[in-house]
Amino acid sequence: MRPLIGIPPCLDDRGRWRTGRDYHYIDAAYAEAVYAAGGSAVYLPQEGSALEVAEHLDGLLVPGGDDLAPPRPYPKSVHFDLVPDVQLQFDTQLLRATLRREIPILGICYGMQLLVQAFGGSLVYDIPTDLPDAASHQLPEAGGRHPIEIAAGSRLAELWRESEVNSLHHQAAADVCGLRVAARAPDGVIEAIEGEGPAFVLGVQWHPEKHAAATRAPLFEGFVNACAGRKA
Repeated sequence: MRPLIGIPPCLDDRGRWRTGRDYHYIDAAYAEAVYAAGGSAVYLPQEGSALEVAEHLDGLLVPGGDDLAPPRPYPKSVHFDLVPDVQLQFDTQLLRATLRREIPILGICYGMQLLVQAFGGSLVYDIPTDLPDAASHQLPEAGGRHPIEIAAGSRLAELWRESEVNSLHHQAAADVCGLRVAARAPDGVIEAIEGEGPAFVLGVQWHPEKHAAATRAPLFEGFVNACAGRKA
């Protein structure tokens, strides 16, 4: 049987999709990439106990999402589209329960940032404000790319062979306490993190699901294979 990989969707509780209604939403590319790699994706709405949900999973993919709230005021020109509290609480509990079970985790964009926080690290809440010398990391979705340098000997080096990635974020990792940096952009912004131990714990700041199928395949296959091994 295919390993069961949970994916928590985003929550719209502000009427962005339709006035007066709450919506769960997610890019279908995540589930498509998981299925192509040999896994079965199941969406995990913010209902019930995240601890109980985690008990049934062979792996967890935390996808991209909204912004995490900064601990201090920022200039009025900086826009934060904050993740709803209900979603943040559920996702955080789910991630921590998954870490305790030592099942494979893949965090993408918001998912990587949440992973950093779960390990006690800190974030860059707005790259232009906090790192004024950094390049833009909010590039056109269709073709915007920037180079990355992957750490030699890292797990990521075995799973990602492209020298350039897409970039759709204005938040990033700062201090990766308990994790190690697996990739950086030329301006020094952290682009990937991974766990220090043997368990599959990997976070990437870009969106691999938006890359071509052949490009993203090794990363998702490595993740799904780790989930299958944990299931066995």
